[in-house]
Amino acid sequence: MKFLKFNNRDLGIDLGTANVLVSINKRGIIYREPSVVAIKKDTEEVVAFGNEAKEMIGRTPENIKAIRPLKDGVIADFTATKLMLHSIITKVTKDFKLLKPRVVVGVPSGITEVEERAVQEAAISSGAREVYLIEEPMAAAIGSGVRVEEPSGNMIVDIGGGTTEVAVISLGGIVTSTSIKIAGDELIEDIINYAKRHLNMAIGEVTAEEIKMEIGCALPFMTELKKVIRGRDLTTGLPVKKEISSLEVERAMKNSISKIIEGIRSTLEITPPELSSDIVVNRNSSCWWWCFNKEFG
Repeated sequence: MKFLKFNNRDLGIDLGTANVLVSINKRGIIYREPSVVAIKKDTEEVVAFGNEAKEMIGRTPENIKAIRPLKDGVIADFTATKLMLHSIITKVTKDFKLLKPRVVVGVPSGITEVEERAVQEAAISSGAREVYLIEEPMAAAIGSGVRVEEPSGNMIVDIGGGTTEVAVISLGGIVTSTSIKIAGDELIEDIINYAKRHLNMAIGEVTAEEIKMEIGCALPFMTELKKVIRGRDLTTGLPVKKEISSLEVERAMKNSISKIIEGIRSTLEITPPELSSDIVVNRNSSCWWWCFNKEFG
């Protein structure tokens, strides 16, 4: 794999639906901020990106739009993605004095050729000298310390913001994989809908994400957690403050989590028997089953 021979001045970019992470070899992660960019509508000038732009969502005047240019792990708005990448790469190269670095970009395993070209063009136009793409499950496996080059089966479940990537890896390649368009963003939507139906209140994405990160769970905790949240009462239209528990959040997300589990099951069903047995044998030792990132929490 040519990208594994990169030097200390080259970049790795995880272009996620919820967050963008940038790393430099032997330095680790040097940039981790939301995949949001605020742009002037008339001039396409970048007003803000990352955390600053995220704070503008729902608060911008008419001449500025704060948007998430990626959806389901791929580019939905090429112009906005290019502007965001350009801003990030410019900031990183300036801070670390890098001149036209080579870049590795993590992409979903189910990405199409058209989407691949869009990612490459966006990175090149943003100042990269060369661009290499790597499937996210493979990147997750390498980053987790899995010996991907060995003739042994390992399963990776990478739950991001827009997609959940499930893959079985052996001999340096992906043998079987499934990309599910249900992940962290869908869980946030589940919490927003639960608040509407059961608490009779409207909450925003930021509040729902805080709930997910702080008390979200796939199975009930031994000790139930609670959180006070603020929103708008759907009956009166006035601001309201209510309490939500971890058990309620688990119930809200249950359907989406079941679909992720079904994706894991369907991937195992098409995995060669020899590799399936490796996964069972290795699951308590060298096999990394789950690679959660910041987007899921």
